[in-house]
Amino acid sequence: MAEQPEFTARRLLALQATAPDPRASVQALVALRSVLAVLIFIHGLHRAFAGELGLGVGLFGEWLGTQGLPFGYAVALAVTLIELVGPPLILAGRLVAPLALLHAAILAVGMVMVHLPFGWFVVGAGRNGMEYSVLLITGLLCLAWTHRPARA
Repeated sequence: MAEQPEFTARRLLALQATAPDPRASVQALVALRSVLAVLIFIHGLHRAFAGELGLGVGLFGEWLGTQGLPFGYAVALAVTLIELVGPPLILAGRLVAPLALLHAAILAVGMVMVHLPFGWFVVGAGRNGMEYSVLLITGLLCLAWTHRPARA
């Protein structure tokens, strides 16, 4: 029988001290940036073209109005335009930090207004919850952090 390596505190610290490969870190960030951009773009695209003649924006604006938000249609249109214009810029690596923060803020408001009443789980133990939004917001905040302007 082969001996199992002994996991000592020293060995555990040595494992934790291993630095990540910088190339792999950059590739992982590009993948994260790409996936988040595509997901956000699809969300805006769906709203822009939902129903006949893009009524998704109008319906979203009406719903925002019923939630007490003034200028619901203008807000819905702005959010949709941000979701359509921002992701291609993020994909191109342009204005990543401010756009990621803007999208995180939009998702945070949506999470509170739409998903919070349903609880945590999206599927399984619940439905329409906020766990997916938390994941997207966390990814966007990680992008904003890694693309923040360097200090002089």
